Amino acid sequence: MYLVIFDCDGTLVDSQDTILHGLTVGFEAVGLTPPDRRTGLSIVGLSLDVAFRRLVAPEHAHLVPAMAEAYRQAKVARRLAGLDHDPLYPGARAVLDALHARDDVLLGIATGKALRGVRHMQEMHGLEQMFATIQTADSAPSKPHPGMILQAMAETGAHADRTVMIGDTTFDIDMARAAGVASVGVTWGYHPREQLVASGAGRIIDAFGELEGVLAEMLDLRSAAAQMDRV
Repeated sequence: MYLVIFDCDGTLVDSQDTILHGLTVGFEAVGLTPPDRRTGLSIVGLSLDVAFRRLVAPEHAHLVPAMAEAYRQAKVARRLAGLDHDPLYPGARAVLDALHARDDVLLGIATGKALRGVRHMQEMHGLEQMFATIQTADSAPSKPHPGMILQAMAETGAHADRTVMIGDTTFDIDMARAAGVASVGVTWGYHPREQLVASGAGRIIDAFGELEGVLAEMLDLRSAAAQMDRV
C-alpha cells in the first residue's frame, strides 16, 4: 500500500486571501503593522503560533498568543459570513479522484491548519471521504518536525519507502526529509522553485496534471490499466 500525503494551503487549496486577512487582523489587534504580502505568505504551512513568532520582532513575542487568537476569530467570522471561498487549484479534484479510486493508494493530509479548518475545507469541496489520515497542528508539532508524517504512516500502516509528501513550501520538503520519505514540490504555492530545489525536493511539478506520472516513477505505481487487468 502506498501513502500519498498532501499539504493543504498552497498545495490543494488557494487560501491566500483568507490567510492574509487573518494575518492583518492579528497584527492590527495588538497595534503592529501587518507584513507585506510576500512576507506574510512565506510562513504559510507552519502552525499558527510558530508562524507569528517568525513574523514579529523578538521584543513582541509576548503578543503572539493574542495575535493567534485574533487570527482564529477572524477566520471564524469570515467563514460565518460566507467569505472563505478558498478554491481547489486547477486539476486537484481530478487527481484526487483518480488516486482515491485505486486500491493500492491511501491519501492523507499534513497541514499547519487546525482540524476544524480542514474539516471545513473538506465540506466545502465534497472531500469528506477522500483522506485516510489527517494530521494537523492540533495533534502534532509544527512542520518541519516529522511528527505529522510519522503519525500518518503509523495510522495507515504505510512504510517510509512507499510514502510521499507533496507540498508547496520548504517546510513540507524538510519535514519529508526528516521523516525519511520522498517529496514532490509544487510551484503554484507560496515558496519559489529555487527554494524547493535547495531543500532537496525529489521532484518538482508545475501543474497537478503532472502528479500521477511523477508518482508512478517515484513509487513504481502500477498503471490504471494494469490495475484493472489484475482486478
